[in-house]
Amino acid sequence: MAESHPVELTSALARACRDVRFDALSADVLFTAKQCVLDWLGVTLGGSHEPLAQILREEVRDQGGAPQATLIGVGDRVSAPQAALVNGASSHALDYDDVCLAMSGHPSVPVLPALFALAEQRGATGREVLAALVAGVELECRVGMLVMPAHYGIGFHSTGTLGTFGAAAACAHLMGLEQEQWLTALGIAGTQAAGLKSMFGTMCKPLHAGKAAQNGLLAATLAARGFTANPEVLDVAQGFTATQTTSPNPERALHGLGEDFAIRNVLFKYHAACYGTHETIEAVLRLKRQHNLAPDDVEAVRLVVPQGHLAMCNIQEPTTALEGKFSLRFTAALALSEDDTSDQAFTDEHVRQPGLARVRDRVSVATREGGAAQGWEGTQVTLQLKDGRELQQSVNLNEPATDLDLQWERLAAKFQSLAGPVVGATAAGRMLAAVRDFEQLDSLNDLVALASPAGVHA
Repeated sequence: MAESHPVELTSALARACRDVRFDALSADVLFTAKQCVLDWLGVTLGGSHEPLAQILREEVRDQGGAPQATLIGVGDRVSAPQAALVNGASSHALDYDDVCLAMSGHPSVPVLPALFALAEQRGATGREVLAALVAGVELECRVGMLVMPAHYGIGFHSTGTLGTFGAAAACAHLMGLEQEQWLTALGIAGTQAAGLKSMFGTMCKPLHAGKAAQNGLLAATLAARGFTANPEVLDVAQGFTATQTTSPNPERALHGLGEDFAIRNVLFKYHAACYGTHETIEAVLRLKRQHNLAPDDVEAVRLVVPQGHLAMCNIQEPTTALEGKFSLRFTAALALSEDDTSDQAFTDEHVRQPGLARVRDRVSVATREGGAAQGWEGTQVTLQLKDGRELQQSVNLNEPATDLDLQWERLAAKFQSLAGPVVGATAAGRMLAAVRDFEQLDSLNDLVALASPAGVHA
């Protein structure tokens, strides 16, 4: 395992993230942050009635607690840590949430549930939440730069592990903690950080996001009360870095610190499955539409994917909706057979559909060695047609959007498709407008009031 190194990373990262100020953030960083909020609200509403969310709600109702924060999609008031847990798991339930390759995971779903719960409890403004969001995403991604790619390769789900740091940092920022308290909060976060990739395809994967949000919030609030922890969690022997990676990269973690914000590199999903399947989906859709193909025209589908995808989204014969989201073969078959890759396409019944299974069985998956350091170098799809032709398409979805207005339009359409069925079109439209002007909000009260079926009448 990696040895402790002399660079005081914990202190440097904490100081840089603590120094994030709303007025100093560029327009593109702030616009991307608002897009993260919009997308998170949409996927949380969409996931709020999934079975795992219902189970968690039953659990927290049985626990009882002070009514401090809102459960998105239902309107119940529970304690802030309970809201962070349930909303965090709900927002990752569809696997439709945003991605950042610096952490090889999902940046918003561990951070925003904790932030919204704390902001409701404390009456924070939109400006304060946006600045805290940028700080939280920065911290989790910088830790990702430190421990990747080995951390993910070993088998840790970075949304759960690194997300705990992100949630703690975001909450520490919102609370205005001092540097010493930040270091304590990160220590408390690091000792709680958990999440195993072996749980992909089960309810535990979304649970990782909820636990990261809950544990990060707890880390910040305990630090504020004087709880103690080792303040060098990223530097010390037997600390997070030393135990969670075999190839620490402190230089990468510090490069551009305070200047280049990781949130600007967030990637958004337009297919409701693991991001590792998206290049395959896009390539198949492009070939199908360009050549006007039907499934019966195709003899075989050959995928060549990054090495890391084999341990992430290569379930060969999925039998449940959750497993289908982590199956390159199924998502390729879905894209070839249908145009709908939203959350509505991923049901247990659909994944087991005999026609789709027959198309899936024509799909083979191979990998190339080497490539980008994190294994995200793109995907190549070859369709072998029954008439003897071969069609090929390569897709790389690793670069963030440059046209943020167009990205907002795409995310707005996605949001309305997810939010409308839960809260109604009127409330969804009002939520969309509120997020567009998020920095003008004096509190989150009106916004979260809209985020439940009762919000139609609010």
